[in-house]
Amino acid sequence: MTSIARTFAISLGIAATTIFLIMLGLFMWRYPMEEREFRACRVVVAVLDRATVIEGQKLTVRSTPALQELKADSPNLWYVVSVGDMVSEYGSERRPALPFAFPYHGPIGSSVFNTLDQKSTFCLAVMQRGASQLTMMVGEPQVRFGRIARNFLIRSVFSIMLLALAFAATVAVGAALAARFVSRGIERVALRALAIDPAAPQGLISLSEVPRELKPLVEALNRAFGEIDAYIRMQRRFLGNAAHQLRTPLTLLRAKVEDVPEPALRAELVRDIRRLTSLVSAMLDLARLQNHTIEKRPIDLAQITLDVLADFGPSAVDAGIELALDQTEKGPILVQGVDAAIRSALANLVGNALIHARGARRIVATLGRDGVSIDDDGAGLPDGAEHKLLEPFQTGNTAGDGAGLGLSIVREIMAAHGGELIISSAPGRGTTMSLRFPVTVAPIRPAQLELQTS
Repeated sequence: MTSIARTFAISLGIAATTIFLIMLGLFMWRYPMEEREFRACRVVVAVLDRATVIEGQKLTVRSTPALQELKADSPNLWYVVSVGDMVSEYGSERRPALPFAFPYHGPIGSSVFNTLDQKSTFCLAVMQRGASQLTMMVGEPQVRFGRIARNFLIRSVFSIMLLALAFAATVAVGAALAARFVSRGIERVALRALAIDPAAPQGLISLSEVPRELKPLVEALNRAFGEIDAYIRMQRRFLGNAAHQLRTPLTLLRAKVEDVPEPALRAELVRDIRRLTSLVSAMLDLARLQNHTIEKRPIDLAQITLDVLADFGPSAVDAGIELALDQTEKGPILVQGVDAAIRSALANLVGNALIHARGARRIVATLGRDGVSIDDDGAGLPDGAEHKLLEPFQTGNTAGDGAGLGLSIVREIMAAHGGELIISSAPGRGTTMSLRFPVTVAPIRPAQLELQTS
């Protein structure tokens, strides 16, 4: 689709050109009578001048096509052409009495005069032809408009070009200003639309900020944003309500499983209930984040990392994996956030490494000024698997363990804190998952700590 501004400017230019040509034609057609007679006089004089031949003492008016056309269009035409004492006359029987005698020896120039009876006019023109003066008197000419127009355009081509350029410049400036106005109106609507948060598109575009022509489009956009926002809110309410409703049955189910007499079956049921509980907790965390119910405060990322590693110590011992903390700078690492949310995000990363890092023998949490990274020395991820892991219900475990919501929730947590989750991995070289925060402060704790899980 072509540009609206460009189409508008081209259309305006075409319309303005058409108007200019029509006005020029009307101006030429609606001459005052004396002006038209004077213009016709010039045309007839030019025709006779080209038809007149002087050879010695002989004066001849040749019957040129232009002169024949003039005679055919003018049934009452008469003219007198003279050079010195030589005279050539046409239509003498129609010529009225004139105020000038032949031969005429007046000044060079041309004009329109009345006949003696004041009933008609005639054209008198004197021009230099070599050493002699060529005098022409013409009456009752009927000159076609096209010939007058051509003669006018030829004689006034410079003035017409200047007028056309001025008109074109005016149209161009008007078109540019109008196109700019249209473009800025559309740009304002686009910027307002881009400023709306996709996660909560309840902000509407004010109709007072857009041109009248764009109001139907803006109203349609506002209606669409409203419907999208209502749908998002409905989905979030459903997610939160479903998670809340599932928690109580899970708690009761966990209590009943303890009464199962067979240890193997009881352990399997406990593991399944734990996975289901984890999924429900993840759904609740996701619902809270999407509803933006978080209040950020300064928290110590180093202390949270140490606590999370301590919590996973027994699980790491059971899996035969060493957990370590590597802190490159001393002191606390302060970030703006919610303690529980950051703990949940970091616990997801550590738990994910313990469960899914195939062949891993060591997991290291590295603290820096801009965040924390969880590195494992496992088999790594297949090429291109990093992006899939960030989608809900996608896991890197082909065995099917896990709900596939952990990393998606971590990404949501980091987005709510103005940070990001970065995953890098290579087959056979392990995986690194990093939490990057926008604000960090220099730490004060020991340079390096290790939690030995032996």
